[in-house]
Amino acid sequence: MVKRLLDIAVSLFGLIVFSPILVVVLLLIWKQDYHSPFYIAPRVGKGAKLFNMIKLRSMIVNADKSGVDSTSANDTRITPVGHFIRRYKLDEVAQLWNVLIGDMSLVGPRPNVKSETDLYTSEEKKLLDVKPGITDFASIVFSDEGDILKNETDPDLAYNQLIRPWKSRLGLIYIGHSSVFLDVKIIFYTLVSVLSKAIALDWVVKQLLLIKVDAQLVQVSRRTEALLPHPPPGASNIVGIDNGC
Repeated sequence: MVKRLLDIAVSLFGLIVFSPILVVVLLLIWKQDYHSPFYIAPRVGKGAKLFNMIKLRSMIVNADKSGVDSTSANDTRITPVGHFIRRYKLDEVAQLWNVLIGDMSLVGPRPNVKSETDLYTSEEKKLLDVKPGITDFASIVFSDEGDILKNETDPDLAYNQLIRPWKSRLGLIYIGHSSVFLDVKIIFYTLVSVLSKAIALDWVVKQLLLIKVDAQLVQVSRRTEALLPHPPPGASNIVGIDNGC
């Protein structure tokens, strides 16, 4: 109940405060191609139920019909205005509406497309037991997801091998230790990450150490080393690699 009250209060406040910026950005998006500045993105929510997530459109019209789910920083589908709003995460602000109406929470595992959740292991499916969120530990650790995938010939495969295993683990860690106090801290870390990702990462790592997660996950969350292919939680082999069985 307290979490829901926090969601309603903060999302309503955020929509009011950001409304002048949203109006300007909406006009800029519309002006570039005279199409709707909104993108309605079908996502998998709590209980594996689909819902429509609202985003500010950062890509060309019908970009979702290309068959590629993951987006790299140099994706040609991203519009000039889109690069700007993605840089400052403005495309996510519209999701405060999803929080207000109850589809999402402020903090929780990021919602995914059905084609990705269909690949979830039984362990990863626990991520669908809670409402998805606008931000969580993984949103901060992998805020540069587009840059990670920038030079990959197959962004979807790279996402599933390099990013998904750790995002899922961080999401499961959050679920296992969720509290209103932790939500407040993650929201604060997220706001700080806009100004300094290094500081936000340091605070995330300290929080993970307090929770006493395994050393490998802590090291990955520091983001000081190159990401290597790894199995997702509950899997014995790396996604997309045949182990010969």
